[in-house]
Amino acid sequence: MLSHTSAWLPELALTLEKKVMDNPSRSERSRKLAIEAAFTIISRDGPGQLTFDAIARESGISKGGLMHQFRTKGNVLKALLEHQTDYFENFFRDYLAKIGDTKPEAALLAQIATARESTTQQHSVALAILAALVEDPELLSTVRESDAKKVKRIKAEAVDPELALLRWSAARGLALTAVFGLCPLSDKERGRLFDRLLDEDQWPSSPDAKVKKPRSVRSSRSASHSDQSA
Repeated sequence: MLSHTSAWLPELALTLEKKVMDNPSRSERSRKLAIEAAFTIISRDGPGQLTFDAIARESGISKGGLMHQFRTKGNVLKALLEHQTDYFENFFRDYLAKIGDTKPEAALLAQIATARESTTQQHSVALAILAALVEDPELLSTVRESDAKKVKRIKAEAVDPELALLRWSAARGLALTAVFGLCPLSDKERGRLFDRLLDEDQWPSSPDAKVKKPRSVRSSRSASHSDQSA
């Protein structure tokens, strides 16, 4: 009797261990499916149509399973915001690793590049973030805390902190107006502005340095000077 029991105990233990390991994986997959479904619903139908029933239909996950994951609609919106925050944090770190964190004003360049990346996101992302902030204004405190850390690092690295913050603010403004559909500029115009914000040759490397003017500006001024001389 004892020997028979000891024969199947190891197999039972392995089965239980596999189930324990699989549960978090299934839970994570369900969470990702729910988040993707929520983005789809917001993009197609608007934030007002984001309900547990709609997410269940879109994702194929039972309503009970969704409520076990998120409990409230506010939790869903918070998860959407966290999902995007994680994406951009990873993008920032990857960009920083690519250019090297020993590069002057590396954090500023990485933040400008991250702002530019945000303009490539689907409109549903902006709607989801807006919906999350409207649903739970306290989420703004998390955003402010994150931005405060970014500003502190940018200022610490900058030769001219105010100029660095001006570049960062310009990049953020371009990004926000783009993702919310409020930017009057074309994609090419906005791209050129981001290029200039990222171009270190366009900005003084020391308080006494002069800014190198864009070629188009230099050419137009030279032409104007020639006309006046004639």
